Amino acid sequence: MADDNDLERTEPASPRRLEKAREEGQVARSQELTTFTLLIAASSSLWVIGSIIIQKLSAVLESGLRMEQEVAFNPALLLPRLFQLALDGLLAIAPLLGWLVIIALVAPMLLSGWLFSSKALFPDLKRLNPVNGLKRIFSSRGLIELVKAIAKVMVIGGVAAGIIWSHKQDVLDLVGMPLDTSLISMSRLIGLTFMLIVGAMLLIVVIDVPFQIWNHARQLRMSREDLRKEAKEDEGDPQVKGRIRNMQRQIARRRMMAEVPKADVVVTNPTHYAVALKYQDRSMRAPKVVAKGTQLIAARIRELADEHHIPVLEVPPLARALYHHVELDTEIPETLYTAVAHVLAYIFQLKRYQTTGGIAPQLSSEIAVPEEMDHA
Repeated sequence: MADDNDLERTEPASPRRLEKAREEGQVARSQELTTFTLLIAASSSLWVIGSIIIQKLSAVLESGLRMEQEVAFNPALLLPRLFQLALDGLLAIAPLLGWLVIIALVAPMLLSGWLFSSKALFPDLKRLNPVNGLKRIFSSRGLIELVKAIAKVMVIGGVAAGIIWSHKQDVLDLVGMPLDTSLISMSRLIGLTFMLIVGAMLLIVVIDVPFQIWNHARQLRMSREDLRKEAKEDEGDPQVKGRIRNMQRQIARRRMMAEVPKADVVVTNPTHYAVALKYQDRSMRAPKVVAKGTQLIAARIRELADEHHIPVLEVPPLARALYHHVELDTEIPETLYTAVAHVLAYIFQLKRYQTTGGIAPQLSSEIAVPEEMDHA
């Protein structure tokens, strides 16, 4: 089953998959890179300050081997003396230890950057399953790790043996040297050995880092079905999205219908289109479309206009032009200023006639709409 899944997962991981894996603490890591960085930091430190550390440790050793008479015959003073010697030894190597702790924290970031994942802190009971443990041991990754371990032992052991053999006389000479001189020489020899071992491990790092990056990408590969499911989750369920759109349209429609009683006039086709216009000379630069619709919505707009005594005019070219070229709650374009001005002038005259009487106004016959705006 695992092989089948690997064969199906042929697509590279999506950005969402990579981000999720990073949140779970699953990133490309190279233990060999961390080990290499620690070794080179330790060897360089020993090369630079090794003699100082050796001198301090030798002083601690010399002080420990020197036994004062009162300490020798007073067991109560022995434990504080041992504690002080241990503290002096720790302080002697404290700079080296502190530097290596910093390197141990920084080294893993060289490959994948800073990462803190709380999910990685929670215990995973699946790791306690012996069957899963055996699968990991005998998996292809386990085989690769075994080959890497054997290679490291051969490389490090071979380099160390070669250095010791080539410097065997220097090692033998340490026996006849004074303590201070022999300790300094030994620290230099250890530092040189470390440097050469680190140089040999560089070959393993050069191979391991690209492998870890490739293996991490391979483990996160996705099948085409996974990509389709992820895309569906990102876009949302079509049925849910459809219901949301319907609700949004209904809300917008109710809001639009609430503006019809506030309109000054409704222009119709007469039955296919209906557009409600509103104009306030003090707050609007031009008349604005507050409602529009076709078929059933147009019929509802006309009904609301009749209920609230809003004038309804049959001007088909203007109704079609307003419906197709002006969005809701948007001012009319300049090309329709003249036509709308004739309509509004008639409406204002009609209101004055209904209030004060006089000669009944007539709708202008000069209402014209540019041909390119009339979708007849």
